[in-house]
Amino acid sequence: MIDNKKISKFLSYHLRHHPEKLGLIMEKGGWVSIEELLKASAQNNVPLSLSELTEVVINNDKKRFSFDETGTKIRANQGHSINIDLQLNPRIPPDLLYHGTHPQVVNTILKEGIKKMSRHHVHLSVDILTAEKVGQRRGKPIILQIDTKKMNEDGFIFYCSDNNIWLVDFVPPQYLTKFI
Repeated sequence: MIDNKKISKFLSYHLRHHPEKLGLIMEKGGWVSIEELLKASAQNNVPLSLSELTEVVINNDKKRFSFDETGTKIRANQGHSINIDLQLNPRIPPDLLYHGTHPQVVNTILKEGIKKMSRHHVHLSVDILTAEKVGQRRGKPIILQIDTKKMNEDGFIFYCSDNNIWLVDFVPPQYLTKFI
């Protein structure tokens, strides 16, 4: 039986941050040939079958990866630190979205806003549970509520990834409230 978490971390690392370490060439939209990924994985001591890869993509709790419509390519849905255009179209977000973080940074965020840091976008969730999962990576989560209706009215551009994570370049502090 494969370790889905280990494979997910391996895929995240290479499809979001370092495809060159496996010798992978990303196509437009962040797509990589599944055949090339499987070959490169085996050559780097992470042998993976197509059925195991499919299991990880389908069962990943955060739906981090997608197959293209032909079933021959894979990509990470968001979270890239490399320069990649995911070819997402601007969309109008729900009125409220959520962001999970940890207590050590919440005061800074409430003063300075949510920054994308080394990523391409700030990631926002449609539901509190997803935000909690993200926030608890470093302990007890703090959930921030974002007035995305007002942000959209004020001209901020939003995108929605294939796994329903909302993306924006920055969330200024005036749109944030600590969710209780």
